[in-house]
Amino acid sequence: QVQLVESGGGLVQPGGSLRLSCAASGASGSIFRFYEMGWYRQAPGKQRELVASISISSGSRNYADSVKGRFTISRDNAKNTVYLQMNSLKSEDTAVYYCNTRRETFSWGQGTQVAVSS
Repeated sequence: QVQLVESGGGLVQPGGSLRLSCAASGASGSIFRFYEMGWYRQAPGKQRELVASISISSGSRNYADSVKGRFTISRDNAKNTVYLQMNSLKSEDTAVYYCNTRRETFSWGQGTQVAVSS
């Protein structure tokens, strides 16, 4: 069983930055390092969407067009953690952010709320 715990969200003004973290824990948490990981977000009234993904070795990273150039995904396999650095935040980035494997293998965590507002 793997539990995903997201943290780092909050209220920030447009143009601001946040760094999100997602830690995999549980008896099988160490298998995190064998999966391509992704950050997803779900805005009110909208479907959950993938915003960034990273390969197992961090050699390949992909971003949705809406966040390209502003967000950076990274991972630390030794810590079973994936990060999302978000810069130049916009109001349209407001959403609950989740992590999971690229294939949505694990149960979803509680997510972390990001609100961008002046």
